[in-house]
Amino acid sequence: MSEQQSLNDKIDQGMSGLHEKIRQSWNIQPVLVPLLAIVLAVLVGGVLILITGGNPVEAYWSLLRGMFGSPDRIASSISRSTPYVGSALAVAFAFKAGLFNIGVEGQLLVGGTVAAWAATWHFVGASPGIIAIPFVLFAGLVGGMLYGGFPGWLRARTGAHEVISTIMLNNIAILFVRWLVNSQDPVVLRDPDSSVPRTRPVAASARLTELWDSTPRLHVGTVIMILLCFLVSFLLLRTAFGFEVRTVGANPFAAKYAGMSVNRIIVLVMALSGAIAGFTAAIEVSGTYHFFQPGILAGIGFDGIAIALLARANPFAIIPAAFLWGSMLSGAGLMQQEAGVSIDVVRIVLSLVLLFVAADAIVRYVFRLKKVTPGAHGTAVAATGGIGK
Repeated sequence: MSEQQSLNDKIDQGMSGLHEKIRQSWNIQPVLVPLLAIVLAVLVGGVLILITGGNPVEAYWSLLRGMFGSPDRIASSISRSTPYVGSALAVAFAFKAGLFNIGVEGQLLVGGTVAAWAATWHFVGASPGIIAIPFVLFAGLVGGMLYGGFPGWLRARTGAHEVISTIMLNNIAILFVRWLVNSQDPVVLRDPDSSVPRTRPVAASARLTELWDSTPRLHVGTVIMILLCFLVSFLLLRTAFGFEVRTVGANPFAAKYAGMSVNRIIVLVMALSGAIAGFTAAIEVSGTYHFFQPGILAGIGFDGIAIALLARANPFAIIPAAFLWGSMLSGAGLMQQEAGVSIDVVRIVLSLVLLFVAADAIVRYVFRLKKVTPGAHGTAVAATGGIGK
């Protein structure tokens, strides 16, 4: 009788566990709220278009055709989205450790400048692509890593908050890089043969393979950035270092009590976050532009913060979020041309998406969604500053 009871208990436990896993798998709330936020933002944007005298249906149809209306436009949208994947991934990685890396903009600039400088070396020009391309990408990675690791070191060593230090470092990077590229007396990195301020062209051997002749050109760097999202996800979820990062982000005091070096994690995470940003900039230099100008990456770092928030700092969710962001910006020109609606409307819609995702209570109220509390259906919500883990 006791053996039968024990067997029944095991069966009940197994069925209960299976039932719990099914309920967790079908919990679409984390995906549903951002999707409904996009719907709500589009509706509010349509009202704004009506107020300004436009036709929302015509405007959005033009926007969709600008995003996906032809193979060239699809390629352009994907290419435009590629740097947003990297910038958002850099921000999200820092989020996981409870750090707010506002300095991705500056890390992109430094990484892009170092990559463009390395790409003009005689050694790079004389080397085959299998050597030249990794060298240039690694140079950008190192530049971003050093510029991102410094505020992490300041945080660990002196307690200086990374938000303040990275904001100040952004300004330093913008002004210094602008001087390096624009200066004519002395000439530092400026191409003397160009009529506009920019660096010398990237060596032919250091250019990433083009996949489609679009504007901007679609290249293999897009594939690399997607693979990088998978790599970061594996690092966070399947390695001891990733466990430490997530633990520090969830509760640094508990992490310290467990014997983890919180300061070491802070420095490493900020350095790796900067490395991702620098690597992203190097891909843009090597694959998209084949030279560097400070303006080509303007705003991408700050947009990356918004995309990381939209994706809830999930490396996989960053991919569709970044492609939505870049595609809408890519298609905005046709909307303005055909429907007479300002490109700024797209920026407003994107800002509304971010607002509704951050203030998800609005979305839940409008669409009558119940809030899933921590622990419901066996789930646990780990958050840092409201960012889902």
